[in-house]
Amino acid sequence: MDDIQMEELKARIITLEERNIRLMEDLQSAENDKRSSEGELFRLQKDHSKIRAELERLKSPPLIVGSIRDLLPDNRVVVKSTTGPDFIVSVSEYIPLSDLVPGARVSLNKQTLAVMNVLPLPLDPIVTGAEIIDKPDITYDDVGGLERQMLELREAVEDPLLRPELYAKVGIDPPKGVLLVGPPGTGKTLMAKAVANATQATFIRFVGSELVQKYIGEGARLVRELFDLAREKAPSIIFIDELDSVGAKRMDVATSGDREVQRTLMQLLAELDGFTPTSEVKIIGATNRPDILDDALLRPGRFDRIIEIDLPSIEGRTQIFKIHMSRMSVDKAVKAKKLAELTDGVSGAEIKSICTEAGMLAIREGRDTVTEGDFLLAKTKVLEAGRNKVKNAPAHMFG
Repeated sequence: MDDIQMEELKARIITLEERNIRLMEDLQSAENDKRSSEGELFRLQKDHSKIRAELERLKSPPLIVGSIRDLLPDNRVVVKSTTGPDFIVSVSEYIPLSDLVPGARVSLNKQTLAVMNVLPLPLDPIVTGAEIIDKPDITYDDVGGLERQMLELREAVEDPLLRPELYAKVGIDPPKGVLLVGPPGTGKTLMAKAVANATQATFIRFVGSELVQKYIGEGARLVRELFDLAREKAPSIIFIDELDSVGAKRMDVATSGDREVQRTLMQLLAELDGFTPTSEVKIIGATNRPDILDDALLRPGRFDRIIEIDLPSIEGRTQIFKIHMSRMSVDKAVKAKKLAELTDGVSGAEIKSICTEAGMLAIREGRDTVTEGDFLLAKTKVLEAGRNKVKNAPAHMFG
């Protein structure tokens, strides 16, 4: 074989090797495309299965909502359906027996009325919205001039939750409910928040007027759901503000609206009776009109402890001024006791308003320090505004 043939053979071998490399690259690319196509096919099959399952779910017959009335042997129950009478039906084997209790809401097959699922109990958005998710940031240090009242409240609410063994050793039951009585702005809500902070309990705050509803039975249902939520979230504190709006004395002559309020009150009385003093749910009520509360609400066994909160004394006002001034940039010449002496008959809420107004006066004049003159001007402004509100109020508000 001469040199020319050898060169041609080498060139042909090189060409074939290059062609082989290209074919290998094409094969690798084809395999990559195949894997990609297989992955896409798998995704499409998944989507197809999901769509088919959704179509089957949408085409499935509707379920009837009912409630369990009684439990029978042989995996059967008595149910009350929304369509009419009671039925004896079978139960799906996938439902735990512990979930089958009288009163539970269930879904029923439309044809056989067999129990398919146990449904969660519904809670009205008004009730679920009453739960304070984040614990109140108010502490005992933020409450001034109410040492005796705070001690009584802590004995009735905090100690039974945190140290129940104290009551067990002495052999007594702690108070079931506490009623805070006092003029507006004296710190009733503040005290309840401070106790909730100290006990780490779920704080559920309700205004009494929210329990008064338009339709018959709605207010009573809200009360039941409110206490169900408290039991579920225990340890918990239910704080019912403005209790007089739902707990007023029952009259012989009443309109249909008054009768609905009375139904709500009776449900509240029944729920209070249903609690044991040693339970992990405590009830605090607040009102500035104890004279119109129904006697049944005030009897022992419901609100066992009534704590009266009066307007703060000069020592109390001094403490309240100190609490608010500690957060402010105040001139050293300002003395809390002097301000307390000048604000006789002023509530804690009005003192807070005076401190806020004094700070705003300083800001208005471009200063970053609040002076005594700011406090004096703020006192005049806040107290005169309060007197003008009373003077211009309609006469029927005062009887």
